[in-house]
Amino acid sequence: MADQLISEESVSVGRACRVLSLHRSVWYYQTHKDDSEVILKLQQYAEQYPTRGFDDYYGKIRNEDLTWNRKRVLRVYRALKMTLRRKRKRRLPARIKQPLQQQLKPNISYSMDFMSDALTTGRKVRILNIMDDCTRESLSAYADYSIPGERVVDVVKEIIVERGKPNFIRVDNGPEFTSKSFTVWCQKEGIEVRYIQPGRPMQNGYIERLNRTFREDVLDAYEFETLEQLRILCDEWQYNYNYFHPHKSLNRMSPATAAKIYGGVNPAIDNTMNLTK
Repeated sequence: MADQLISEESVSVGRACRVLSLHRSVWYYQTHKDDSEVILKLQQYAEQYPTRGFDDYYGKIRNEDLTWNRKRVLRVYRALKMTLRRKRKRRLPARIKQPLQQQLKPNISYSMDFMSDALTTGRKVRILNIMDDCTRESLSAYADYSIPGERVVDVVKEIIVERGKPNFIRVDNGPEFTSKSFTVWCQKEGIEVRYIQPGRPMQNGYIERLNRTFREDVLDAYEFETLEQLRILCDEWQYNYNYFHPHKSLNRMSPATAAKIYGGVNPAIDNTMNLTK
């Protein structure tokens, strides 16, 4: 208010302060408080422990031998509006970067991923693609309106009946792959689940390349009115891909041919290849 009087009425500081019954020292006063360290520490606690409150945060501060006054920390805590309940997002555990190495034998590792599209009616559909990392065979192109974790387990079980269990499966961090039903089943079966790092799809490059071929050949090439039509196209594509697709990484052999020949070491593939940098 004093600033407004000084600027608009062109009066002196003393006159403005007398009109407002304000001491001139108050107008000239400038705080020298620096709460940046307190703010940084509280924000750090809020990120790591979003469900805790002030007492817990202040207790941690004291246990770290920081001598900030309780009233000061509480003032900053309230100024940051941390007394309000904060929305928190479920955090993923830290994922370890693992090299995308080519396997020398079939049925050692699988890669899985989801694709999405829609029928002509507008209803959403999903496709679960599963492949063998060595032979590049498409083991599944299962389509449905919804594919929860339990259905993912059923599809993998059907593959295991025909081929046996893989040593590990590479997946992203989708809710179907992080669900309890999928993770507990893999643990029970002795199958290691290798998660890629969030936002790094290139770490699952084999299945991403298969997804591109599937989208070009099926999803972008056709319109389907019913789920049954899509499933028929998926089955036809999977057969043609496995038996007739000349795969570059297999020296232009089809995945089915590679599966017959490379029951042992694959001479067309260098095991030292590391595709993830």
